Amino acid sequence: MTIAIRPRTEDDIETCVRVLMDVHRQDGYPVNWPDRPEEWLSSGSPLGVWVAELAGRVVGHVALARSGAGDVAPGLWSERTGKSASLTAVVGRLFVGPAARGHGAGALLIGRAVEEARRRGLHPVLDVVASDTAAAALYERLGWERLATVEQRWGPAQVVAVHCYAAA
Repeated sequence: MTIAIRPRTEDDIETCVRVLMDVHRQDGYPVNWPDRPEEWLSSGSPLGVWVAELAGRVVGHVALARSGAGDVAPGLWSERTGKSASLTAVVGRLFVGPAARGHGAGALLIGRAVEEARRRGLHPVLDVVASDTAAAALYERLGWERLATVEQRWGPAQVVAVHCYAAA
């Protein structure tokens, strides 16, 4: 079966939330389930948002955004390259439903976000919780470079180790 990547529409949000719930149950992503998952999927300053379809059904999602408060990867990329962090775009909100994995949807979604970042003259970066070894393996297989692993405070009693990556 072929995966199709297309821009996300408002009509896709409800399905995306259902797929995200399946991902959260199986993989624990996102680490903290949002009170309003619809808003979480659309937060930030989006430069583009896409879905993956398999057999006409939405099975995955990715967003590309300007960096926001708490994004560490843009600063790390800036330190490494000597270029402004404003020249980055953050790949995020990436997930593929458990039942649709193994068809290449994750790589295609990342590829679409990277293509858009580069079209805009921006360098793609991202972060992933260190415990998400499958996602980290995917990024590394696609040639992304791990910039650092940092600890972030996500709440009064929650510190999370995060791997920060930059596209090749």
